[in-house]
Amino acid sequence: MLTFAIERFSDVYAELMPLLEQHYGEISTHAEHGVPLSPMVEVYRAREADGSLVMVIGREAGQIVAYFVCFIAPGLHYRSCLTCSPDIFFVRPDLRTGRTGIRMFRFVEDELRRRGVKRWAVGSKLKHDASALFRYLDFEPVETTYEKWL
Repeated sequence: MLTFAIERFSDVYAELMPLLEQHYGEISTHAEHGVPLSPMVEVYRAREADGSLVMVIGREAGQIVAYFVCFIAPGLHYRSCLTCSPDIFFVRPDLRTGRTGIRMFRFVEDELRRRGVKRWAVGSKLKHDASALFRYLDFEPVETTYEKWL
């Protein structure tokens, strides 16, 4: 049975690292440019300490199979608008064709509402497009991000 819960970064980071490396290999444009995965653990710990880091962990038979990591803070341009900014999300490949992503995002939404968040932003890589999931969950496209490697 798959369950979702809020878990602490400090408690799950070591367990999460193999999935982060798998995810990096799957979607990161950094990998294509020789930039290794090297999370700023101290920043995550600081954000955990100040309460702005949210980690939703999906587990099946005790193992992490999905995660959604985000930051909650007032918008820099909109002090009165508590905003959820995305960091990263992942669902194990064999669980992507079912409702796991939908269930995880609904769990996240319930938690964000509980915390008083007004605006929630998400994004996906064009090569790994999650737009259908976002549209299903009533997100509206508002911006396209471009990158240039120098």
